[in-house]
Amino acid sequence: MVRAPERRICRKRGSLVLSDQRVPQGIDVNVPNAARMYDYYLGGDNNFPADREAAEKVLRVAPWARVTALENRAFLHRVVEFLAREHGVRQFVDIGTGLPTQGNVHEIAHRVTPDNLIVYVDNDQVVLGHNRALLARVASTTTVRADLRRPAEITGHPELNALIDWSKPVAVLLIAVLHFIPHANDPAGIVGQFREIMAPGSYIAISHAHHQGDEEAVRHLISIYRSANAPLILRSGGQIERLFSGFELLEPGVVQVNKWHPANEPYAEEEVWAIGGVGRVAPRS
Repeated sequence: MVRAPERRICRKRGSLVLSDQRVPQGIDVNVPNAARMYDYYLGGDNNFPADREAAEKVLRVAPWARVTALENRAFLHRVVEFLAREHGVRQFVDIGTGLPTQGNVHEIAHRVTPDNLIVYVDNDQVVLGHNRALLARVASTTTVRADLRRPAEITGHPELNALIDWSKPVAVLLIAVLHFIPHANDPAGIVGQFREIMAPGSYIAISHAHHQGDEEAVRHLISIYRSANAPLILRSGGQIERLFSGFELLEPGVVQVNKWHPANEPYAEEEVWAIGGVGRVAPRS
């Protein structure tokens, strides 16, 4: 078997950049990757031609996808700062973290207090390689490989548990990841398994792709993601709200991500096709 050449990594605008010619062994650059497509929507450089081509197809039928990605990222920023500053959270587990870009969880949390502990979780080799290189000298932060479809693999991971104490409040971040979990894998049940292990005073943050109207664009969008490494599952508002079952929803509840404690005037409703919210684990009786 011919060994794939080592991936060349270079620095650009504070992030790691993939070379189209040199890739990690076992990575098929001809298959669009959802994480790298998302990076492209955000204006990043960590993507290959197949990712860019698929992302451009999405943008042709659903130009709101880029605004949605940007607003989703802004939602993550506001959630982390809100929980760290207003609720004193000092532990964050970011699951399905995706490729590193500006304003990562550790950067936001450490601006509030440098003793915040952050664990990034992903099952993508490229994501893991980038995050580990980026975080090599960042204190109180690590990246582990695990699959969201198997929550016990995450909550029981020895490297994660070397930093995170589940007996104390923790924020679990499921940002733009559950819409890649098929119904058959029971996303609500997955969230429930985290809830069972999280201490009272912990928080869960979820954002999820959500559509309303323009069914033709939705059909095209789903078709494009079928050719990628992960299918896109668009759920109704009611289905997304049920992901918070057993949590106390913080105000303003499950809303468009740009309308959750917005820093600026929200975008028009039809431009952002993602909703989200934050739930709290109540004291157990």
